[in-house]
Amino acid sequence: MASVKGTKTKILNAAEKLFAERGFSETSLRLITSKAEVNLASVNYHFGSKKELIRAVLARYLDVFMPAAVASLEQLPDESSLEDVFSSLVNPLLELKRIHPYGTSNFLQLISRGYIESQGHLRWFFTTHYGDSLSIFIDAVKSCVPDIPDSDMFWKLHFTLGTVVFTMASSDALMEIAAADFEEHNDIETVIRKLIPYMASGVTNS
Repeated sequence: MASVKGTKTKILNAAEKLFAERGFSETSLRLITSKAEVNLASVNYHFGSKKELIRAVLARYLDVFMPAAVASLEQLPDESSLEDVFSSLVNPLLELKRIHPYGTSNFLQLISRGYIESQGHLRWFFTTHYGDSLSIFIDAVKSCVPDIPDSDMFWKLHFTLGTVVFTMASSDALMEIAAADFEEHNDIETVIRKLIPYMASGVTNS
């Protein structure tokens, strides 16, 4: 039993790293099995398909992040700002480092990959398994800016997500540039916190 569990974990770890670095489309099962040092039959046995493996990699984080994010959002006072709403997600994101030392950045890069690549099954996966949690977040945002029409909110949230996608996809390079040019020494937490005022302003302003 321990060997079976260990094999599954090796596959998940290898897939997570490769998906975050190369993307879902550019990562083959053969590459994953090579990095995990297992055979293809092991992947088929534990996950059945590449799509199911992608979902399992994401679920490992989402199953931890979503309940924590909802709990954090529900603790916000009634008169919270958008910055408060976005900031409430920081600690749940940082807690993902308990799953993996680079869990926070890996998770955000994986979400970014799902956003920029043609992975239609992930939209179904998110809405089916985490739709209630997503609705709580969207309602919290709307409560801060009730006058914004739903159609405008759709675009604003997607533009905001696009900002997160770009920043997370290039976070290592951005931190290196900041260190070289401005002697700033950032980590993933400081990058996330730098994003929050910009994101809140983008949603609030016309």
